[in-house]
Amino acid sequence: MEKDTQPFDKEIIPLRSKIDQIDSQILSLLAQRQTQVEKVVNLKKRCHIPVYHPAREEDLISKLRIQAGIAKLDPDFMEDLYRVILRQSRVKQTDQMEHKGVRPGARILIIGGAGQMGRFFSTLFLKSGYEVRILTEPDWGNAKTLCKDIDLVLISVPIEKTEAIIEQIAPFLSPKTILADLTSVKAKPLEKMLAFHSGPVTGIHPLFGPTSNSLDKQIIVITPGRDSAGCQWLVEQLTLWGAVIVQASAEEHDEIMGIVQALRHFATFCFGQFLYENLDRLERTLEFSSPIYRLELGMVGRLFAQDGSMYSEIIFATKERRRLLKGYIASMNSHLEMLENNDKQLFIKKFNHLAQWFGPFSEQALRESTFLINKLIERF
Repeated sequence: MEKDTQPFDKEIIPLRSKIDQIDSQILSLLAQRQTQVEKVVNLKKRCHIPVYHPAREEDLISKLRIQAGIAKLDPDFMEDLYRVILRQSRVKQTDQMEHKGVRPGARILIIGGAGQMGRFFSTLFLKSGYEVRILTEPDWGNAKTLCKDIDLVLISVPIEKTEAIIEQIAPFLSPKTILADLTSVKAKPLEKMLAFHSGPVTGIHPLFGPTSNSLDKQIIVITPGRDSAGCQWLVEQLTLWGAVIVQASAEEHDEIMGIVQALRHFATFCFGQFLYENLDRLERTLEFSSPIYRLELGMVGRLFAQDGSMYSEIIFATKERRRLLKGYIASMNSHLEMLENNDKQLFIKKFNHLAQWFGPFSEQALRESTFLINKLIERF
């Protein structure tokens, strides 16, 4: 027996029409919001104020979650929605800020400017009204000319070449020129720059890849060397582009990066090696993948989609890093006896001890990873 859909068809039309009207109102309000954002951008440009204001954003999200609850809407949904809106707003602001220079017209020399990271920063400086010169290996015969009246020299070359490049370029620099490097190891390059250049010196480490399309909320570590006041305009420019600046000594930077970069990449490499030795078909495991396994495996695959020589330089950069990684292997081996003895109680004891050490971060990690897993489910 066929259902009579006429009542439904009749009643649904005005409901859908009302929804369409509301959608149009939402779009109109978003357009109005964007107009106000552009006014904020112009004000920030005039006053040299950074794009990202974390306290403002988190305060807004907190208020919206409360308002969502009062309106009987899902606070998580409201937060997700507004984080997308805020992200789009920041990207829009950052794009416009890329055309604002703290010292427009200043002359920048990027050594290694033909590489990915060098090109990334070259584009940013050019957009903001700076004169950018590039020095690559075939150009060393013109190094003196390229350094004439230069305000900033930015070294963007592989780790193993950095110290030699510093020695080569330093004789051509004015005492007023800022000398900076983008290397992921800071202590030795900073020491070399201080020894060979008498002017302002600073270390810079962008904690992101050159495939990024903006500096929005990207972390850049600054390791002061000499004359921080003379380097301040450079720090202000990075901040204006949307970067989050973290100040650290070169020694602290290298110690933390041993964990954040070298250990993480090496552990991922080891996991990939183990999979290679023990799996016949990697693709088959994906058919059984929970979202968290897919996410973890995605991070492993991400490593091997990139340049092995770059990661070798990061992992093997210093004897301190190599000593750290040997300690990691020794720590792994220390669990062999527990496995051989099938000692579940020892595992639980160690697990609980580690859980206590991680403390409140475990709950934060659970929330953040759950968010990523849910996004992965939505995507795939």
